[in-house]
Amino acid sequence: MQGFIDIYGRVLGRKVPENSMEILVKGATACPGKTVGKPVVVITAKDAHLVQKGDILVSPMTTPDCVPAMKRAAAIVTERGGRTCHAAIVARELGIPCIVGAIGAVDILAKHDLITVDATRGEVFAGAVDLEVPSETEVSTEQRTTKTKVYVNLADPDSAARVAELSVDGVGLLRAEFIAAHIGEHPRFMLDAGRGSEYTQKLADGIRTFAKAFYPRPVVYRTTDFKTNEYRNLIGGEHVEEQEENPMIGFRGAFRHLADPEIFRLETEAIRLVQQELDNVRVMIPFIRTPEELQHIKIALAENGVASDSIWIMVEVPSTVILLDAFIDLGIGGVSIGTNDLTQLILGIDRDNAKYAHVFDERNPAVMWCLERIITTCKRRNISISMCGQTPSFYPDLTAKLVEWGITSVSVSPDMIDQPRRIVADAESKLR
Repeated sequence: MQGFIDIYGRVLGRKVPENSMEILVKGATACPGKTVGKPVVVITAKDAHLVQKGDILVSPMTTPDCVPAMKRAAAIVTERGGRTCHAAIVARELGIPCIVGAIGAVDILAKHDLITVDATRGEVFAGAVDLEVPSETEVSTEQRTTKTKVYVNLADPDSAARVAELSVDGVGLLRAEFIAAHIGEHPRFMLDAGRGSEYTQKLADGIRTFAKAFYPRPVVYRTTDFKTNEYRNLIGGEHVEEQEENPMIGFRGAFRHLADPEIFRLETEAIRLVQQELDNVRVMIPFIRTPEELQHIKIALAENGVASDSIWIMVEVPSTVILLDAFIDLGIGGVSIGTNDLTQLILGIDRDNAKYAHVFDERNPAVMWCLERIITTCKRRNISISMCGQTPSFYPDLTAKLVEWGITSVSVSPDMIDQPRRIVADAESKLR
């Protein structure tokens, strides 16, 4: 039998028939697909350089600064996380097969020279297993007109031009963290070294890439929402960031912007530079907890030359749901529901913990109550309302409900564009 040759021309091993395959680990499907490759363990981003093109990246959990290695990988397997974790989100954007929540993957897969990842079934096998690979389904570029806009969630500048060709109405969530991760250095480290303007220019270059690719369609740029554990992985970060017991509800979002105005000024200057050239960039503030935070954020934006009355806010904290009218009273252009964080905070479930993945469900009655309240409040107040979590990509019945309540847009991962568009069109037709 001939040695198995992968898509990069490397002779990796021998294929074995499916009936003799050995399942090494199992997990949840984050992005379907099948591939064969050499497993490379990445414990932290410092190990990321070990991943070569076509390798299988195996990690306890990925972070934004692992993205360059993830782009080289043929597949990703993580021990922790569910379908809303970092690895799952990035894999769907890049179209890379990905399995999450594969307990024991690091120790088990490190013992093998060659593995087969069947992310469609959530299984990893020893050796090069001869699995039948279904033919790829082409993503339609035909524009279907709907009143409810269908936006896309993006992070990687290299994906901008390709995704802009698809049937999308704009970018509903541009994640700043991934642009910052490409820069690779902590902004405070660069600022203290007298290189703050360099950070601003690089951030502006990243934002500009998306704005140009989608022009004149809107691009909603979410300001940086690194958590302390993610910031620590950037060059110079370990000397700046404190260790937090629970970074998910710690020093992040709007609170961080206000606590470190010098760093926020570097980011707002990047936004201002791009907005001077292109008028399709909107600003969205993440993880905002109180109306007082919004008030101070608006002042900071205005002082730095960024229009503040048209900014969007993320609704992903229960307090923001309860006090939504007070936020709207302060003057905002729109609201985007972050179902990933909102669901975990309502249900008290760590969305990165695979043990609770089966309980994490946006269709829980408590979450549904909040979604209806947010949408109907925005409709009553004539405020644009979107959803940028993974929900519209996974639950057709819930997406139809969002349209019925009056949502003005949904924003989904690039691999799921067509399905929400069809669901939205069908839901709108029933309301006529």
